[in-house]
Amino acid sequence: MQSHLMVVLLLMFNKAALSSYKFPCANVITLFQIICSSTLLYALRHWKIISFTMGESQSISSSGKSIILVPYKTLVQTLPLAISYLLYMLVTMESVRGINVPMYTTLRRTTVVFTMIAEYLLTGQTHSLFVVGSVGMIILGAVVAGARDLSFDTYSYSVVFIANICTAIYLASIARIGKSSGLNTFGLMWCNGLICGPLLLFWIILRGDVETTLNFRYLFSFGFQCVMLLSCIMAFLINYFVFLNTTLNSALTQTVCGNLKDVFSIAIGWFLFGGLPYDFLNVVGQSIGFLGSCFYAYCKLHGK
Repeated sequence: MQSHLMVVLLLMFNKAALSSYKFPCANVITLFQIICSSTLLYALRHWKIISFTMGESQSISSSGKSIILVPYKTLVQTLPLAISYLLYMLVTMESVRGINVPMYTTLRRTTVVFTMIAEYLLTGQTHSLFVVGSVGMIILGAVVAGARDLSFDTYSYSVVFIANICTAIYLASIARIGKSSGLNTFGLMWCNGLICGPLLLFWIILRGDVETTLNFRYLFSFGFQCVMLLSCIMAFLINYFVFLNTTLNSALTQTVCGNLKDVFSIAIGWFLFGGLPYDFLNVVGQSIGFLGSCFYAYCKLHGK
């Protein structure tokens, strides 16, 4: 429940930065989140509060180890996960910009289909007819809810669906690599930051986003800085719970669990950002999707 609330808050903070403050550089927000996460992980590991591998004692000395704190072979092994994570972060951040929060949340529910496909292709995992039926209800709800969205925008909708594909590959990669690399949740997050940070920084410099950020009119605004700080904190906590849940359960379970937060996202998004007038068909679609998520939870609890 706590992770669902944090996802809602992160969505609101990112939406506030990109839409309310009209910050033009979504990639810079992602870089800040990666830097904050990596810095915190390094400090906690240096102080021996956490470890990066499953068999490592938190009190073990790190003398003699490289500055990256994990074997180079392990770092290379996590490269596909890091690349999928970077794509997931960048595309997801861009998808928030041009669409209202209620419809963004609704369209993101279709991630479950892509996740099922990615799980089958990467790990060979299949699901029962009951689970497939619950996923079908979620998709039906998304279709019904978005049927009369008057704010339809082809680019924004396309970016959201690309974000769904990236999310599915990312979650399936966690489930596969997380179990074979020997890294725990913190270790996977650390490797992601080591690989993604430099790549993203290079891309930001290439695009000229550094100059754009320095010239941003609200850069030193207390409100904007608070939004950015809270966004970084929420991103760290969410990444931890996503890694933990996906390694312990499955990518599909993480995706469907994420749908349970939609009631809060839609309500808060309607209240704070608007953009989607009340429509009975939309409410019906949201309800069908939510019931589908509940049915999935029932199937998993009863082993169906």
